[in-house]
Amino acid sequence: MTLHENAAHCLRGWSAPADQPEQESLREAYLEHLAGHPDGVWKSCRNGHITASALVVDPLDGRVLLTLHGKIRQWLQMGGHCEPEDTTLAAAALREATEESGIEGLRLLPGGPTRLDRHRTPCAIHLDVQYTALAPPGATAVISDESLDLRWFRYEQVAEVADRSVVSLVDRARELLAG
Repeated sequence: MTLHENAAHCLRGWSAPADQPEQESLREAYLEHLAGHPDGVWKSCRNGHITASALVVDPLDGRVLLTLHGKIRQWLQMGGHCEPEDTTLAAAALREATEESGIEGLRLLPGGPTRLDRHRTPCAIHLDVQYTALAPPGATAVISDESLDLRWFRYEQVAEVADRSVVSLVDRARELLAG
């Protein structure tokens, strides 16, 4: 299965939260994008492309790890473009989270994506498929060359530093963790 096929399969199988109709609309838009763009998972697709990200969570301490993105200069979850070696969106999200956090042993919260977010970046429109990555106990983050800073924030601090999309991701991850 190609990454493009995996992305379509992942999105067809994902159920948007019943109380968030905008998430269902995004799911349908992502599927339409993939149907119309055989290169829709690659940065080279100038009409927009699928990206993968992961919010790194330390559920024991009630905090999340955010990166001060070097180009965008905002506090964000870890993530980015899919690479040729990525076989699944989940693998791409986990790779990005590991590379950008420096934390080994991250594992994705089971059940597929946490949420979707479409946003414009300097390169194109990103159709971001967002996951939640659980940090192992005692994890120590190491800043990468893609970040200006890397910092743990308590759940309730995120709204003070990040935009609404990151706050929504944190809120949804907390809902899923609460079970």
